[in-house]
Amino acid sequence: MTGVNSFQVSGYGPERAGWTRLLARDSLARRLDWPILLAALALSGIGAILVFSATRNRTEINQGDPYYFLLRHILNTGIGFALMIGTVWLGHRTLRTAVPLLYGLSVFLILMVLTPLGSTVNGAHSWIVLGGGFSLQPSEFVKITIILGMAMLLAARVDAGDKAYPDHRTVLQALGLAAVPMLVVMLMPDLGSVMVMVIIVLGVLLASGASNRWVFGLLGAGAAGAIAGWQLHILDEYQIARFAAFANPSLDPAGVGYNTNQARIAIGSGGLTGSGLFHGSQTTGQFVPEQQTDFVFTVAGEELGFLGGGLIIVLLGVVLWRACRIARETTELYGTIVAAGIVAWFAFQAFENIGMTLGIMPVTGLPLPFVSYGGSSMFSVWVAVGLLQSIRVQRPMSA
Repeated sequence: MTGVNSFQVSGYGPERAGWTRLLARDSLARRLDWPILLAALALSGIGAILVFSATRNRTEINQGDPYYFLLRHILNTGIGFALMIGTVWLGHRTLRTAVPLLYGLSVFLILMVLTPLGSTVNGAHSWIVLGGGFSLQPSEFVKITIILGMAMLLAARVDAGDKAYPDHRTVLQALGLAAVPMLVVMLMPDLGSVMVMVIIVLGVLLASGASNRWVFGLLGAGAAGAIAGWQLHILDEYQIARFAAFANPSLDPAGVGYNTNQARIAIGSGGLTGSGLFHGSQTTGQFVPEQQTDFVFTVAGEELGFLGGGLIIVLLGVVLWRACRIARETTELYGTIVAAGIVAWFAFQAFENIGMTLGIMPVTGLPLPFVSYGGSSMFSVWVAVGLLQSIRVQRPMSA
């Protein structure tokens, strides 16, 4: 008996190895940011209910199966969660070394959209049809590669101790890296995704410590570009019509203004507590187009009321709050930039999506993170959560 105990205490027994693995798992569990994880899961769960309510009676799109979109939304969430786990396992620092490969792959995919393999949905030629009812929107993944690519360039010399902040040459290189996929996405055209990417670039530059002159210069260039695009008729007719309807919703209530008018009616009819799940007249009557994707928030507003819609906003706020905390507490600039880019992405996209349903933002076709139906969007936001978790997990325990 004594010999056995000596063998175990000396560290060579299987029990010691088992305890080591258990402690490692416990350490990882303690390092994870559980508020982000639970809030994201809650949002995806609420999204599943809203998607089911919006599509269960729409036989023209659900192929006669009321559970068609619900099951696919759950599947997309499961795949996204698995991608998050894989991202944490690989680690954001490992992905840093793979940025050139990921960047090249994302640019290749968005270029494929411009070939005959691409498909047009709601005026945007931004999809690749894979068959079997599945499709891919590469611009969703470009958001991640822009964040990682710019972070890699801007943080390289700072994290190495060579510079206190990125110099002008490095900033130009980072902007050039972001500009290539953004120009391709603009050609699709997918104005909504480009708007998100512009906000991501601004957020990344602010977090990197680069001179504020770059931020102000980009804002001025963006304003000038928007005016030039409008005057030179670079935008497609449907995009111009959406902005016109935003400025004047009564301009064409049966046409381009129809979506926003119906969305306002749906949300306005919900009141404080809503009409009850699956009992919304606008949702049941199928008056709001694209209600499972772009306008999913109208289902919450109508059937769950102000309290239900407010809960979604609070959960999104939890994700953003914890992501900001991760960005602030990490000890490396690379992690700070990645987390800040994700904050800028989630914040603007959520504001734009909810804002367009309320009529305070133009309709751009952006999904609500974690809530809207869509595989590409769901996969990308869960990978982003994996990056946030990796930054938190790999920081020093004293941070």
